[in-house]
Amino acid sequence: MKKYFSLISILLVSFPMYAQYQARASMGIDFVSTPSLTDYINIYIQPATQLGSFNSAVVFSGELGYNVESNFQIGIELAYSLNSYTSSLLNGQYDLSYGIIMPSLNAYYLISGEGYNFKFGGGGGVRLVSADESLPGLGAAINYSSTGVGFILRVEGNTLLGGNFYASIGGDLRYDINGKPSNGDNFLGGRSDISTNFNSFSAGIKLGISYLF
Repeated sequence: MKKYFSLISILLVSFPMYAQYQARASMGIDFVSTPSLTDYINIYIQPATQLGSFNSAVVFSGELGYNVESNFQIGIELAYSLNSYTSSLLNGQYDLSYGIIMPSLNAYYLISGEGYNFKFGGGGGVRLVSADESLPGLGAAINYSSTGVGFILRVEGNTLLGGNFYASIGGDLRYDINGKPSNGDNFLGGRSDISTNFNSFSAGIKLGISYLF
């Protein structure tokens, strides 16, 4: 019996005493630069009113992290970016809306203390684009899709709310090579001679809740 007690005591002492997992859910705003898409809208859709270099997009994300060591965490994240553009023209209304599914595998350097932690790191993964474009006078939207890759740099802070729940705030820098969404042989505008890519650079901030266990 003493041998079993001693073995259990050794295991308890040697087992990490820090939280092993961290789950986070967030919503944020990204300021996104998509030069090729902006040129397409400014040249072919509404040349009289030019879009700026950066436009805002809403981003929803969730991540599950695992502490490999007390100061090193890996995480699997799924994020979804949503953006749209609408313009009233003489011959009708133009609508473009698109969403990007962004799964990523991330790695962080972790600094933890009593009631807080900070994470610094980044990663990357596949990017899946789905865009719906409705041209003036046509009514029905046409769907275009593409697959690409993306990379992210992140800083994130978590402060204790109570129990195992933490308030989370973070900042992201992203560079995504999203490719050229197409429908068959056609690109935006239903044309084969225009190939607009959705490659982007963005900077954003997100707020959320995390849970350590």
